[in-house]
Amino acid sequence: MSKLVSSLFTTLQNNEMVRNRECVVKASKLVGEILKVIQRHGYVGAFEYIENGRGGLYRIQLLGRINRSAPIRPNFSVGVDEFEIYERRYLPGRGIGVIVVTTPKGVLSHEEAKKLHTGGRLLGYVY
Repeated sequence: MSKLVSSLFTTLQNNEMVRNRECVVKASKLVGEILKVIQRHGYVGAFEYIENGRGGLYRIQLLGRINRSAPIRPNFSVGVDEFEIYERRYLPGRGIGVIVVTTPKGVLSHEEAKKLHTGGRLLGYVY
């Protein structure tokens, strides 16, 4: 799990740095959920699943909006009232960027987790 998540965030960062229009990452359910979260926030465009007989791939359309994307290691457990600490640590400013969190209610952004009043484990961030 953690290797695929790290690979996703690193691949996004590297391909944005060289201004590619799309990239390809290995597929998993968790990677798909993370992509949905960052797509909702406008950091990536459409993505599609490609079956290759070995677990599949995701082809992701890049919009040129990612300045930094990285996994969070180790996956810190976070309570509802602790998101502020990690926002200051990983994001450049208030209201800029998204921390992706896995919660009992699914994979969410830190803002969505605060609204649903649930904690979870940090996966990575994008801004």
